[in-house]
Amino acid sequence: MGDETAVRYAVKDAVAALTMDQPHNRNALTPALMAGLAQGLEAALADESVGVIVLTNNGPAFCAGADLSGASAAGPGAGKRRGGARRDGLAELLAAIQDSTKPVVARIAGHCMGGGVGLAAACDLSVAGDAVKFGFTEVRVGVAPAIISVVCLPKLRRADALELFLSGERISAARAAEIGLITRAVPAADLDAEVTAVVARLLAGGPSALAAAKRLVYTIPGMDREAAFTRTTEVSQALFASAEAAEGMAAFREKRLPSWAPPPSEP
Repeated sequence: MGDETAVRYAVKDAVAALTMDQPHNRNALTPALMAGLAQGLEAALADESVGVIVLTNNGPAFCAGADLSGASAAGPGAGKRRGGARRDGLAELLAAIQDSTKPVVARIAGHCMGGGVGLAAACDLSVAGDAVKFGFTEVRVGVAPAIISVVCLPKLRRADALELFLSGERISAARAAEIGLITRAVPAADLDAEVTAVVARLLAGGPSALAAAKRLVYTIPGMDREAAFTRTTEVSQALFASAEAAEGMAAFREKRLPSWAPPPSEP
């Protein structure tokens, strides 16, 4: 996808894996890497065989954030023009992850700094090895975690956000999970097994139901109560009347798996 040396794309057992593969620069947010991720997301969404998208890394870093070694040090790169202003390429990528109708899981097998924390936070679920470090290190080089604040701040208490944003200190994966920045931290040896279990639980859900549930989480908290009740009533009625719900309820009554669920894995 995009620059093939930046992101590897593979589909297996209903899972599309997007692997950031620029270990030489710690998977920094180069234009090639962001383009590869964006194209991988697009391909996964268009592939009916894909139920879950997993974002992961090769090398010692999940993502080091902005590429400070070259021309992109001025910022993560230009994106689409919105309302007279050109929105940053990183902003477009983070929005694409959150707008994905298929769940996006981060498998974090390396340190995660600056914009990389935003990449992890934008994913719906995120699992990190316990040796991984996280940090909003932007202030240490004279900038601020501006764009990624859009996806990070909803997950953080104000006190935690202020401490992390202002100090630039690195924290453990366990601490990142404790404050809600990621879903959980596990021993490095258990990372793959935990991600596999997370993916299996997601694949058990109806595709349309998963998409609807995800949108509820991202949209309902920002609505006033009456608008929220109106919207959720519409969503509920549409889902209950759907063919997917009919199949799911029939499968429940008949004590079988619904058509979308993968068969149990062999022991």
